[in-house]
This record gives sequence, structure tokens and C-alpha cells, in this order.
Amino acid sequence: MILNIILGTLVCIGLAVLMEKFVPLKLNPVISIVLWVIILFLGYTLYKSVMGPVEFNKVKEARYAKVIENLKDIKVSELAYQEIEGKFTGSFDSLVRFLDTAKYAIIERRDTSYADVEKNKAFGLDPEKGGYYKEDIIIDTLRFESVRDSLFKNSDRYKTMMNIPLEIANGAKYELKAGKLEKNESFYSVFEARVAKEIILSDQNPDLLNQEKQLVAVDGINGPYVRVGSMNDIDTSGNWPKAYDSPKQ
Repeated sequence: MILNIILGTLVCIGLAVLMEKFVPLKLNPVISIVLWVIILFLGYTLYKSVMGPVEFNKVKEARYAKVIENLKDIKVSELAYQEIEGKFTGSFDSLVRFLDTAKYAIIERRDTSYADVEKNKAFGLDPEKGGYYKEDIIIDTLRFESVRDSLFKNSDRYKTMMNIPLEIANGAKYELKAGKLEKNESFYSVFEARVAKEIILSDQNPDLLNQEKQLVAVDGINGPYVRVGSMNDIDTSGNWPKAYDSPKQ
């Protein structure tokens, strides 16, 4: 396409030059205007064909970054839910209620040992003179803390993490699913939160959007969705590259 535009532009320029030499003078103004209009149109089309993907990528990366931030919040919330409830949830309402109320224990583990009364008695040994001892671990619960405060501190963004944070999304929400996956004769709890690229980039060039939906690349987000977790595998990671994560995360 770009080659055709370049060739077309060069042909028009060539015609404009030839016209000045071989076309009657009285027709020159009209033909010149027409040719230069065509040249300008082809030049603009060439510019758009080159800059279109560049602008598309800028928009894409900015919107993906916003979408991924919410998916990260959904992920840590689901992991906390699974840690305490023993499974993931497919309901944002349940997830928010959990964060509003759930607490976890702060514990202290201590190693201890004590005399093995039965063995010492059986062998006639005195514990104070090197008898048998048992090793054990004592777990003390020091206090309980809020899951919400631990994950989100003073922020209440978890209450809106289900909303796609883009005006173009028109209030749409992430898809959230949870269930069980059988693997190696065992069942595992799984979840998946996702949003279609079709929603994120609905106002962009259709051809570039179709290419993006079919993307397969190491440094890109593959497939038609931006997602975290999976209903088809034991995986709680996101499908985005590390460029969207800070070193701390």
C-alpha cells in the first residue's frame, strides 16, 4: 500500500512537470490544481499510513496500562480470598464484601523442647541429667489485621476495580470467572479476569485492531484479551509483558 502511494505521488509530480512543457498554457491552471490536489491527498495518505501505527501504539499502550492496574488489584484480592476462603470467587460483589470484612492473623512461631516422660521413665533416665526430649513448635496469635488495609492501605479503589477505567468503555466491567480445574487427578481452584481488546480500542483503526487481536509476540499482549489468571490452566499471572510492571511489583 505504501509503495503504491509513493509511486502514485511520483507519477503525479512527473505529470505536473510534463504538463508545464507540453500542455497548452490555457489548460495549465486547471490541470495543475487537479494534480496538486491529488499529490497532496496521496502525500497525506502516505503520512497517515506511516504515522497511523505509531499513534495506534501510543493509544494502545496508555490504555493497556490503565486496564492492567485494575487487573493487578483484582489478582491480589483473589489471592487473598483464596488464602482465607480456600477458593477463588467469580463475583465482584463477594470480593468487595470480603475485603470490607476479612481479617488475617499475625502469628509468632517459636521452637521449644520438653522432656519425653514416657521414654525417660522406660529407661530410668533423669531429664535434668541428659534424658530424652521432644522438639515442638509453638504458634502464638499476636493480633488480627484487616486484609483491606494490608492490600490497599488508605485507598478504596478496590470498590471500583471491576470497572474498566476508560471513557471509551462506557461503564463496561471486566469479565470475572472462577471454578475448579482437574489436573493430574486433582482439582484446583482457578479464576480469570479479562477485558476484550475490542472494547479497549473500539475507536481505533479497524485493520490495526484486527492485527492487535491476532498478535503473537514476546513483548506484546497476545490474543484478543488482556487478562489475569486462567480458566484453562493453573496460572494466576497476567498475559502482559514485564514492561507493564514496576520492579517493586
